[in-house]
Amino acid sequence: MDEICFLSATALGQRYAAGNLSPVEVAERHLARLEVLEPALNAFQAVDREGALHAAQEAAQRWRQRATRGPLDGVPVTIKDNVDMKGWPTRNGSTTSSAIPAAEDAPVVARLREAGAVILGKTTTPEFAWKGITDSRLKGFTRNPWALDRSSGGSSGGAAAALAAGIGTIAHGNDAGGSIRIPASFCGLFGFKPSFGRVPHHPAEGIFATLNAGGPLTRNVADAALALQVMAQTDRRDWYALPEPPEHWLTALRPRLQGLRLAYAPNLGGVEPDRDVRACLEQAMACLREAGAHIEDVGPVIQPLQPVFEDFWVAGFAHLLRGVPRERWGELDPEFRRIAERGLDLSAERLLAGEAARARLHRCFAALHENHDLLLTPTAPHVAPPVETVYHSPAYDRWRDGVAYTLPFNLTGQPAASIPCGVSRAGLPVGLQVVGPRYGERLVLESCLAAEALLQQPVPHPHLLANLEGLGC
Repeated sequence: MDEICFLSATALGQRYAAGNLSPVEVAERHLARLEVLEPALNAFQAVDREGALHAAQEAAQRWRQRATRGPLDGVPVTIKDNVDMKGWPTRNGSTTSSAIPAAEDAPVVARLREAGAVILGKTTTPEFAWKGITDSRLKGFTRNPWALDRSSGGSSGGAAAALAAGIGTIAHGNDAGGSIRIPASFCGLFGFKPSFGRVPHHPAEGIFATLNAGGPLTRNVADAALALQVMAQTDRRDWYALPEPPEHWLTALRPRLQGLRLAYAPNLGGVEPDRDVRACLEQAMACLREAGAHIEDVGPVIQPLQPVFEDFWVAGFAHLLRGVPRERWGELDPEFRRIAERGLDLSAERLLAGEAARARLHRCFAALHENHDLLLTPTAPHVAPPVETVYHSPAYDRWRDGVAYTLPFNLTGQPAASIPCGVSRAGLPVGLQVVGPRYGERLVLESCLAAEALLQQPVPHPHLLANLEGLGC
């Protein structure tokens, strides 16, 4: 194992400050690891070797001059390829997308550059980020470093695969139905979806613009907090963006668990997790109770989502389909096209019914949080599925097997995180989802700091390390 590639952002900063490690050496190590592992993982849509080394050289000079830009200066990061990065095309996982380089950085990319982060490249996503696993006709299958025959999840699947394998210290992702949290769960990472509007995004249009939240995937909670402070700075291009938070809104975080009132819903929405996931969750609940948390099993809380939100979902894909020239529809993922075409003729009345249902869902969870500080659920009903799984098929249904536990909190805009809580009998990671009231990012992060210490998942995990060693790293 290359220990340097698994150092936290804080550890990198300490070693940069001491002068015994350079951002250039770190960037070179990550790029070398990327070159070795990428043929197996298929996690990158584009690699910006020249840009990364140039940014690392500038960061090294700032550290030598003691003029750093903050805790992410010189830290390697990756960007999901459905946001704009100046000088590189935004392919969105689709052969129908433009290969013309973006003229400007999206807000999150601009903020990371300003903070001195070293951007290694752009990571893979399924076509238009439509599903919870990552494959596309543009790039092929992205594989899970824990087991190459398994999916890394989606739609931030390339981000998670690379990060879990020790490529990058922080990965950018975004999440309109679970696209940060699901890959975090499948790859043994911490993934955080903040409140809607917390991280500005541009361009943003269509139904999914009101569900999508950008955020970090990391190997520990503290790195996520550092990244979120940078990502959450305001940008006038995003009409939905929240007011900029206070400068120190996430500083001095402390592990917090004792005395919290936690609701536990292992079958949220009436969807039962499989036996391995349930076993890991129950062990985690026992650890949290022993540490002083009061946990109440609250049952399914909500009714199944599909009957109410199916129209809303397919209408969002129909909007994306309309942006593709009709003569190129044959290039699209067949399942995406089939679902999107169903939404072309939906009436405004049915869409408004979806908005009314979102309001009811919000009231339901607001009532829950009157008596419970946080809600705990599985992140996903299963561990990572086989890499060639056909998404939204009888074998792997979106509503039953994909986003059952994650989508509710895109619809309500609440902050939610996935934190590793164990490993299945097959040696694959399991995630625990921690959900807070809207704008409750600090509470979620502090509880996750406490849970991280209690659940004690080694980084990298021995199962992951063994597989990486087999790949030559």
